[in-house]
Amino acid sequence: MTDLLISMGLSPAASKITMLLAQGTADTLYMVLLATFISIILGVPLGVILLVTSKGYFWYSPRFYAVLGACVNALRSVPFIILMVAIIPFTKMLVGTSIGTTAAIVPLTVSTVPFLGRLVETSLKTVPYGLIEAAESMGTPPWKIISRVLLPEAMPELVQNFTLTLIVIIGASAMAGTIGGGGLGDIAIRYGYMRFQAGIMLATVVILIIMVQIAQLIGDTIARRVDHR
Repeated sequence: MTDLLISMGLSPAASKITMLLAQGTADTLYMVLLATFISIILGVPLGVILLVTSKGYFWYSPRFYAVLGACVNALRSVPFIILMVAIIPFTKMLVGTSIGTTAAIVPLTVSTVPFLGRLVETSLKTVPYGLIEAAESMGTPPWKIISRVLLPEAMPELVQNFTLTLIVIIGASAMAGTIGGGGLGDIAIRYGYMRFQAGIMLATVVILIIMVQIAQLIGDTIARRVDHR
């Protein structure tokens, strides 16, 4: 690939930087997309549980809700950089290492799931309670109310929150590079900061901005399409 870039007119140094940024972008996308997918898989059920065990819903349990809510709030309050260091043993247990892009997915997910869980709970609360009461009056079981009423009705807000989560993970993935997480953050630290190569630092910032803009555009488009109100 480097030879191809040189044959296209790029100098060896420029070709090396281009390859470096391309690899960093690929690593960041790998971390971000996989962490977002896992966060959605875990965060949506967490948000549903928070909702249905809160006051006024069909599985109301004040003690359970209080304990679960406290755990969620505690995880949300820990700064990502501290959380990433604190759960190194857990990360090693899951993936066998604490450095690299795969290892970074663990703290990215752990920090994001409680954040998304609260967003999902808030989104589901926007569904008019009259719809839930109507479903209950027809004898619809709770799990069908969740799958056929709550989630479909809140889908536009959920998509927006998934987009927000993706953007948060993009920012956190760059931070993960400061302690060996790989990706664009690692490149920015090693080359832009430690070697004072401002051009590389600027390039990583521009790529991250483009990622965020694309994510927001796609999220807004999907949200409009699923909004049938």
